[in-house]
Amino acid sequence: MSNARFTYVLRLADANLILAQRLGELIGHGPALEEDLGLANIALDLMGQARMLLTYAGEIEGKGRTEDTLAFFREHRDFLNPTLVEQPNGDFGQTIVRQFLVDAWQMELYGRLVDSTDARLVGIAAKALKETRYHLRYSANWVVRLGDGTPESHDRVQRAIDTLWPFVAELFEPDAIDAEMEQVGVAADLAEMRAGWNTTVNEVLSQATLERPQNQKYQWWGKRGDHSEHLGPMLAEMQYMQRTYPGAQW
Repeated sequence: MSNARFTYVLRLADANLILAQRLGELIGHGPALEEDLGLANIALDLMGQARMLLTYAGEIEGKGRTEDTLAFFREHRDFLNPTLVEQPNGDFGQTIVRQFLVDAWQMELYGRLVDSTDARLVGIAAKALKETRYHLRYSANWVVRLGDGTPESHDRVQRAIDTLWPFVAELFEPDAIDAEMEQVGVAADLAEMRAGWNTTVNEVLSQATLERPQNQKYQWWGKRGDHSEHLGPMLAEMQYMQRTYPGAQW
């Protein structure tokens, strides 16, 4: 049970950690100052959630690993984030689409984890849910503005949806860890989550005059350590300072 709980919490933590790192790459490169600050604030929220979850995962594991140890000294295949969050930023449209798909997923996730049998997760989810409401409002509004905007913005966002859609399936495919944690009331029901996610996504895509792609066969399982080619280079940059100067602190 403790091993499954550790893995489940680590998956949640890694989703936020890796997406925060991706958004952090955009600081100073946003299309406008307001959007630069908006994405930076979302990155900070995600990093805060990641820190709470990594700390909790380390306590469950009981081997003395801290949030820093788990973030900076694990290898590529030890990260358990969904493959969607490690995808490159691309243009602003791709960044926004990736954010929207994840935000809609996390709204469903945290909305159910506030009723988890794990009291620690309940507290983390309650805080994260408030932040995710803002994240989803921000990303959904931008999807609508871009999709229902100029022909170029519409085409760019549609291409982003088509490119990122194959990574969505993993978000809702349960495995043995999900099943065990759901059985004891710790994890969210992925089937229920998908129904709510579909409602949100369909509504926003309709407002944005965008087409929802057909579901496709999925070939990556980031939450099992099977990642795309994009994670390794990102981790090399993220982990560089701590691996070069172990234990260094500001």
